[in-house]
Amino acid sequence: MPFVDPAALVSWARRADAGPYARIGVPDRIVYDNPETMVMLGAMTAVTERIRVQSEVVLAPLRDPVLLAKQSATLDRLSGGRFTLGLGVGAREDDFQAVSADHASRGRRMDEQLATMRRVWAGEPVAPSLGPVGPSPVKAGGPELLFGGFAPPALARVARWGAGYICPAPPGYAGALFELVRRQWKDAGRPGEPLLVAQINVALGPESTVAEARASLLRYYAFAPELAAQSLQEMATTATEIRETVAAHRDIGAHEVMLSCWSDDIEQIDRLADLLA
Repeated sequence: MPFVDPAALVSWARRADAGPYARIGVPDRIVYDNPETMVMLGAMTAVTERIRVQSEVVLAPLRDPVLLAKQSATLDRLSGGRFTLGLGVGAREDDFQAVSADHASRGRRMDEQLATMRRVWAGEPVAPSLGPVGPSPVKAGGPELLFGGFAPPALARVARWGAGYICPAPPGYAGALFELVRRQWKDAGRPGEPLLVAQINVALGPESTVAEARASLLRYYAFAPELAAQSLQEMATTATEIRETVAAHRDIGAHEVMLSCWSDDIEQIDRLADLLA
C-alpha cells in the first residue's frame, strides 16, 4: 500500500479484496507520515473477506513483544486466520530514537522478542507470577510469520522461526538470497519449503501517476541518496517492465510477488490485475 491517508487505504483494501490478489501489505515506520501499521491492518481486516492482510514489515525492535504478540493474535482471530506477521529489524536510527529504543542491539532484541512471542501464542505465562496472555491465535504456534532483510542473521530467522522470506531486491540479487534461505531451511530439518515472496516497486498509469510514485519513493529514501537512485531506476513503470520483472522473479523461484505502489492512484489496483491476468 502507498503512504496515503488511512481512510483511503480502507478503499484500497476493499478494491484489492475484490480482485485476484493473494495478500495486501502495509509498511511500517515511526518517524514518517504513515498510519500505524497494526491499527491500519485492523481496519483493513474489518472490510475484507478473502485476501490475506500482512505487515510489510513491522519493525519488531521498536515494540514491546508481549503487546505485539497480543495485537497479532487479535488480528489473526479477527481475520479468521488471514493475518500474516511480516517482521524486520529496521535500519533508520530516527525510528529508534523516537521510541527510546537501542538501534545497535536491534538484532539481538528481535531474537529475544521472537522467543517471548512464541510463549505468548502457546498460552504460556510470560513471567512466573502472571497468567497467560490471550487471545489464542487461530493456528497453534501463531500466525503466518515472514521475515524481511538481507543480513545473514535475518535470513537465518526464516528457518528458525518463520514460514517464509520477503525479498525487496531485483532478481539478479534475490536469486542468491532465495537459494540461501532454501538451503538453511533444509539444513534445519524443516519439512517442505519456505514461502518465497519477492517485492518490486511499480507505478502503472498516466504520466502523473508515475511522477507521483517517483517523487514519493525519493522522499521516502531521502536519508540514503544512493539507495534512492537505485530504487528509482529499478521501479517498473510500463506494462512490459512489470510483466518481465514478475516473470524474472518467478523464474528464480518466487511463489508470490508483492507489487509496491508509491502513488495514491487507486485505479492501479485494477490496471495491475488486468495487466498480469
